Amino acid sequence: MGHIALSTIASVYPTTGGAGFSVFILVTLAMGGAAAFATGRAIAATWRPRWHIGAYTLLLAAVARFLQFALFQQPLLSWPNFVVDGLILIGFALFGHRLTRARQMSEQYPWAFERAGIASWRTRDSATDASK
Repeated sequence: MGHIALSTIASVYPTTGGAGFSVFILVTLAMGGAAAFATGRAIAATWRPRWHIGAYTLLLAAVARFLQFALFQQPLLSWPNFVVDGLILIGFALFGHRLTRARQMSEQYPWAFERAGIASWRTRDSATDASK
C-alpha cells in the first residue's frame, strides 16, 4: 500500500535521487507552506483582494523550485512540479487568509458579525442580541 502511494506521488511529482520526497516535504510543505500562510495573512491584514494570493504564491512556488534545484539538485524546469508546488502553496495562503479575515470581521465589526468557527463568521442577528 505504501509503495503504491509513493509510486503515484512519484508519477505526479518527478524527483531525482532517493531524497526527492523528503526535499518536497522540507522545501514545499514546511518552508513554502509557512511562507504562503504568512503571505495569506498579510494580504488579509492589509485588506487586499484575494486574487493577490495567486500572484504572490506563484512567485513563492518559483522560489521553492529554485531552492530545490540549487540545494538538492532537483529538476528546475518541471511544469508538473511547479503546478503541484503552486497549488499546495495557494492552499496554505488561502487558509491563512481565511483565518485572518474571520478574525478581522468579528473584531472590527462586532455589531455586525460574530465568529462561527475558526475560519468563518456570520451576520449577527439583531433580534436575538436585543433580547439578551
